[in-house]
Amino acid sequence: MTQDQKDLAGTRNKKLADILRAGPIVPVITLDRVEDAVPLARALVAGGLRLLEITLRTPAAVESAEAIIRDVPEAIVGIGTVLTPKDLERAQSLGARYALSPGATPDLLDAASRSEMPFIPGITTASELMAALVHGFPTVKFFPAVAAGGIPTLKALAGPFPQARFCPTGGIDEKNARDWLALSNVVAVGGSWVCSTSDIRAQAWGEITAKAQRAVMSVKD
Repeated sequence: MTQDQKDLAGTRNKKLADILRAGPIVPVITLDRVEDAVPLARALVAGGLRLLEITLRTPAAVESAEAIIRDVPEAIVGIGTVLTPKDLERAQSLGARYALSPGATPDLLDAASRSEMPFIPGITTASELMAALVHGFPTVKFFPAVAAGGIPTLKALAGPFPQARFCPTGGIDEKNARDWLALSNVVAVGGSWVCSTSDIRAQAWGEITAKAQRAVMSVKD
């Protein structure tokens, strides 16, 4: 990396560290209806969860993210399921504060390394983690967390990669979130259990707020 690239990475990683302090639980949100976006975000924020990940998995995702960014300023909105450089540009143009990916191609890492937007690339293996580190991304998403070996894998990765920090996602729930967060190299966990598809479809905003409150209390030290 050139000095300019190192400086850009430093700025980007500082922004991300500041954002993640609002964690440590990141609701992973998939929305089928734009009209659900704002009440859902308000329900999560009311329950103490401000750090949100809106996944680009549905036709309603972009408009939903725009609505939350516009109408729920307390929410810290990230765009997830970023798969291409174009997705990353879209996340930035929406006004999202950060972006996440379930994996990371060389093209995506190159594009993200040229951007000021905080980005959390996805990794499963040591080789993928090394590629992320070389591009200036010491904080990564470990996905799919449970299927990829769970807590023992992150403990093993801590040895050769002490500088890496992880946001595991995939199989995290109310029962095991605290166990993941007890690891010294885990800065946040992502999960959809606080805002399940069934609760969103039922517009069960009170139940979602209660789940968010329980999640916050369950990991409080």
